[in-house]
Amino acid sequence: MSSTGTKKKLSFPTAYTVLFIVLILAAALTHVVPAGKYSTLLFDESVQAFVVTTPDGETQELEATQSTLDQLGVQVDVEKFTDGSIYKPVAIPNTYQELESNPQGIMELIKAPIEGVYETIDIMIFVLIIGGIIGILNNSGAFDAGFASLSRLTKGKEYLLIIIVTFLIALGGTTFGLAEETIALYPILVPVFMVAGYDAIVCIAALYMGSSIGTMFSTVNPFSSVIASNAAGISFMNGIAFRGAGLVIATIITIAYIIKYAEKVKKDPSKSLIFSQKADLEKRFLHENKEVPEFTVKRKLMLSIFALSFAIMIWGVSTQGWWFLEMTSLFFVVGIIICFLSGLGEKRAVSEFVTGASELVGVGLTIGVARAVNIIMDNGLISDSILNGATNVVGGMNGGIFALIMLVVFLVLGFFIPSSSGLAVLSMPIMAPLADTVGIPREVIVSAYQYGQGLMAFITPTGLILVTLSMVDVTYDKWLKFIMPLMGIIAVFAAIMLYLQAFI
Repeated sequence: MSSTGTKKKLSFPTAYTVLFIVLILAAALTHVVPAGKYSTLLFDESVQAFVVTTPDGETQELEATQSTLDQLGVQVDVEKFTDGSIYKPVAIPNTYQELESNPQGIMELIKAPIEGVYETIDIMIFVLIIGGIIGILNNSGAFDAGFASLSRLTKGKEYLLIIIVTFLIALGGTTFGLAEETIALYPILVPVFMVAGYDAIVCIAALYMGSSIGTMFSTVNPFSSVIASNAAGISFMNGIAFRGAGLVIATIITIAYIIKYAEKVKKDPSKSLIFSQKADLEKRFLHENKEVPEFTVKRKLMLSIFALSFAIMIWGVSTQGWWFLEMTSLFFVVGIIICFLSGLGEKRAVSEFVTGASELVGVGLTIGVARAVNIIMDNGLISDSILNGATNVVGGMNGGIFALIMLVVFLVLGFFIPSSSGLAVLSMPIMAPLADTVGIPREVIVSAYQYGQGLMAFITPTGLILVTLSMVDVTYDKWLKFIMPLMGIIAVFAAIMLYLQAFI
């Protein structure tokens, strides 16, 4: 064997491999953690009655009155159910029951990613439609012309990009839970940040952390603050001042952290955590050898329509109850309009749309595999068992210590149950009454839930981060190296805010 051969450099596994490792670990837990479930309560509008489902699957209709809720120990105003504020099954306190174990084996592991794809098909189609539109905008020259114009406007003040993007996304996060919708922005904004002299991690941080901080310190977000407060039996206005103050301070901390890293990279590109990918990313996102097209009225109109569609999407989600079907339909129409305006011709426009969509197929598959982890845990009947174990840990503690332990509890639960509304309706009816026993307000539990799950969202593979990283081919280890110091700072800040809220 030749001694001149070079060793193959080890690289961090792809998002798919990381998710499959987590999937295997989740399946292993179903062999160790006892199976069990809580009884659940749901208001059935068709019969105007509560439907209670027991752990063994039996159902019973009960009168939809406040008296019924009081008897069940669900300390929530009945109107929260009847007006649709609480629209998911709520766990009933003190009804946890161990069930026969249902460990997930090889066949379940194989089927879970396929089921995950089926369950997230709405998100995947949304991603593909966005990819198609981006393909047309790229090949029409609209993006190149627009990026060049934006680069000239921010010349010498590139840090404004970080401030504006992070602030706006955080605002969307705190008001209506802006998260999955940001997937559409990465192919658009990564080139803008790279032209400004930053690396792709700066763009990821501005978008992903803006969303994460906004949802972590949600104020009026219906999918976390409102539904969690309703399930806890309090108004979402309780504690809003603390969460609002936390939002402002945490956003400033996050922006300062991103700018510090960004300016370091701008001064010396070799300081970038993804410097080894610089050439590949520039080849993918930038077109240095192509002449910058003129920013014509038609190209401005195309980009304006695309930007307007995001404003319409925000309006629809926040006020009209839109979700992925409506959002995807919106962008489908926008795609048709942009096809006509592009001047590429019918055949080429369709070809570029399909090519653009195909580039995001990998992202869509990542979304499906991430959902598979939750499927394994739900089918293995261990999600409720983990919650029940958490309630046994925190019972009867000192108020301040209890609040901090709750932060840790929700940090752990946030890994296993990444859905904000899902965790809220499952945990709040169980956890909120515990606050009464230690003499602290229930809104402290709502804040602990938001802070804990929000912190875990920074890094959890079962959330959106691996989907985000796959958009720009950044590996998970590079993200962890970037985010862990900030996560530590925000964790300490959240703990201080929670402790203060418990006693003020």
